[in-house]
Amino acid sequence: MIRKLLRKVFNRTATPPAPEPALIPVEQHGIRRDQLSPAARKVCAVLQEHGHKAFVVGGAVRDLLIGHPPKDYDVATSATPEEVRGLFRRSRVIGRRFKIVHVMSGPETIEVSTFRASQDAVTDEHGRVLQDNVFGTQPEDATRRDFTVNALYYDPGTETIVDYHHGVADIQQKTLRMIGDPPTRYREDPVRMLRAVRLGAKLGLTLDPAARGPIREMSVLLENVPAARLFDEMLKLLLSGHAVKCLQQLREQGLHHGLLPLLDVILEQPMGERFVWLSLENTDERVRQDKPVSPGFLFATLLWHEVLAAWEAKKRAGEHPQPALFAAMDEVLDAQAGKLAITRRIVGDIKEIWALQPRFDKRSGKMPYRLLEQPRYRAAWDFLRLRAQSGEIPMAVPDWWDRFAHAGQDDREALLTEAPATEAPARKRRRRRRKPGSGESAPAPAEAS
Repeated sequence: MIRKLLRKVFNRTATPPAPEPALIPVEQHGIRRDQLSPAARKVCAVLQEHGHKAFVVGGAVRDLLIGHPPKDYDVATSATPEEVRGLFRRSRVIGRRFKIVHVMSGPETIEVSTFRASQDAVTDEHGRVLQDNVFGTQPEDATRRDFTVNALYYDPGTETIVDYHHGVADIQQKTLRMIGDPPTRYREDPVRMLRAVRLGAKLGLTLDPAARGPIREMSVLLENVPAARLFDEMLKLLLSGHAVKCLQQLREQGLHHGLLPLLDVILEQPMGERFVWLSLENTDERVRQDKPVSPGFLFATLLWHEVLAAWEAKKRAGEHPQPALFAAMDEVLDAQAGKLAITRRIVGDIKEIWALQPRFDKRSGKMPYRLLEQPRYRAAWDFLRLRAQSGEIPMAVPDWWDRFAHAGQDDREALLTEAPATEAPARKRRRRRRKPGSGESAPAPAEAS
C-alpha cells in the first residue's frame, strides 16, 4: 500500500500541468443538441441533474463535425460506474480492464465511462497497458485518448465543445494527429496503428508524419496483441465502408504482415488479387448503401484462393475431391487462428460457403433442387458469381443458376436438359444381368445424380 501511494504521488508530481481547454461555442462548430440521439441527450441530462459532469465524447462528436451520421454514442462522466448504475434502471456494469456502464434506452445502448487517469497502469515488458482501472479528471481523460480528433467533449446542455488538444483544428486541416509521443502510445496499445489507418481512410484524414513514421518499425508489436482483439479491429477495418483504401494503406505501412498471414500470397496471384479487390469493393458498396454485410462472406473471399490452391494440390496427390476440400479448409483456417481469433459462428459461415461451391457443378437430376433449399444458397451463389467475375470460372455457371432459381417448374426442367458447358454428361449405370435360372429380378437403374 505504501509503495503504491508513493508511486502515485511521484507520478502526479512528474505529470505536466493539464492544458487549458478551448471552449468552442455552437456558432463556431455548428452542432445542435437535436442532432444527437435522444438517448445520449437523456443520459447526459440525468447525470448533470445529479451533480456530475457528463459529455458526449469521441467518435460521435468527431463524425458530427465531419458531417457523418454517428453510428453510436459514448458518454464520459465524472460519476463512478456504481453511481451511473444507480441512476438508470436499465443499465449494467461491464468490463474487466476498465469498468463501464451500458445504459439501455429504447433500441439504443449508450456506453458510459468514468474519466480515466494514467497513473498506476500495469504494462507488460513491451510497454503494452494491461490494466489501468484508475479514475481521474476530465483533462487526464482527454490526455489518455489516442488521437486529437477523439478527445472532443460535447455538452448537450450548453452546446459547447471542450477541446483540450486542438482536435477541431485538426479536423479542419484534415489531419490525424496522435496525442503525446507516438512510439510510446503505440507501445501502450499497438492496435492504435491499425486504428490510425482505419480512421484516416474512413474520415479522409492524412496521418501526421510524426504518427506515421514509427509504424513500419513498430508493427512487430501487433504480435503481442490478443488474437480476439486483433480480429475485432480487423473486422471494423474491413467493414468500415473503405476496406479497399484501408488495405492499400495497410500494405503501404507494412501492417498487413501477420494480420492475414496468407494475404501477401493471395495478392501476388493475378487471379487471387482481382478476386480480393472485387470482394472488398462489393463490401464497401454495400456498407455505403446501408445494406447488410456478412463477415463470414468477406473472410471466405479473402482466403478462398489459398483454399483453392491447397485443394488442387490434394486432388493431384490422389485424394477424393470432397474430403480434400474439407482438409484444405481446415488447413487454411488453422493457419489464421494464431493471429485472428475468428469466432466459431463466422468460421461456420465460411465453411458452409466454401463447401457449397463444388455442388454448383452438379446440374442434373435432383441435385439443383436440393442445393436451392440450402440456407446458405444465396451467399454461396454471390460467392460463385464473384469467382466468375474474377475470371476463375465461366460466367455461364452463375447465370445458369440464377435462371434456374427464378424459373417455373417447366422452365427448370428445360434447363436441366441443357448440357452444361463445365460438366461432362452423366454416365448411365450399366444394368446388371440376371443369372440364368434365378428367380430374382434385376435391380432398376439408379437415378443419375
